[in-house]
Amino acid sequence: MLSIPTEKNHTISKSKAYWLLLKPRLSFLVAFSASFGYIFGKKLPFDWFSFAFFTLGGFLVSGASVAINQIVEKDLDKLMTRTQNRPLPLGILQTGEAIRFTIFTLLVGIVLLATFTNTLTVFLSLFSVFLYGFVYTPLKRKSSFAVFVGAIPGALPPLLGWTAATEQISFEALIIFAVQFVWQFPHFWAIAWVLDEDYQKAGFRLLPSHEGRSLNSAIQIMIYTLFLIPISLLPTLFGLTGIKSAVVVTAAGCLFAAQSFALMKDQTPRSALRIMFGSFLYLPIVQIAYLLDKV
Repeated sequence: MLSIPTEKNHTISKSKAYWLLLKPRLSFLVAFSASFGYIFGKKLPFDWFSFAFFTLGGFLVSGASVAINQIVEKDLDKLMTRTQNRPLPLGILQTGEAIRFTIFTLLVGIVLLATFTNTLTVFLSLFSVFLYGFVYTPLKRKSSFAVFVGAIPGALPPLLGWTAATEQISFEALIIFAVQFVWQFPHFWAIAWVLDEDYQKAGFRLLPSHEGRSLNSAIQIMIYTLFLIPISLLPTLFGLTGIKSAVVVTAAGCLFAAQSFALMKDQTPRSALRIMFGSFLYLPIVQIAYLLDKV
């Protein structure tokens, strides 16, 4: 769900513009979460060859998904400071070129997933692309409910990794999906708070309260960060991980929640920015703790 600004360089080459269309930093984060799910669910012996091509396929499918978002929003991106320097608003890529590249990228990603994983993973990947590109994207201008819709494809990567490794959606898969699903809300609302003025230029309604930057929005962010603590302890509760990861998860959750209390107190973009960076740290720390402590 996170939009990462491209560099402000109007002279970038067309080849680099295609690369930037994939939002590589965001797509690498998605691939990391998917890889976590694969490793967490995989039993020995571990197939590093299939794992590598699954990760690459996940990166390409994620890149195609965010490219669709940019194609749909190309005119809106011209209105916002953080997106004005993307390849499409700058005219470095034409819409037709972006569409052809996106279709090619998606097809390659799906072929890799179909070759090295299974039908369930391919289906869920296509569902994620559809939900993000054609439901969440247009919904952003209509309702803050878009955040809930966007949280579903945003939380699917670890579940996709699990299904790629096990060929099934099990109770364990739903747990790691739930952790990332709940994490999406404070993560994205913090971004929406920081960028609220820019989002308003494009008519995006993304903060949880119709009042925008308000105590009501801050309280809802705080509630989700608090709820994230028990959700993140479910792997320990159900015996997937041990007590060591539970300690790490609890400590990380309390620090994350403390940041949301600070936002509730002063309601400033600076505090929201701390939550945003805190969310970037929280998820990989928790996922790595799970892997290191896997029972």
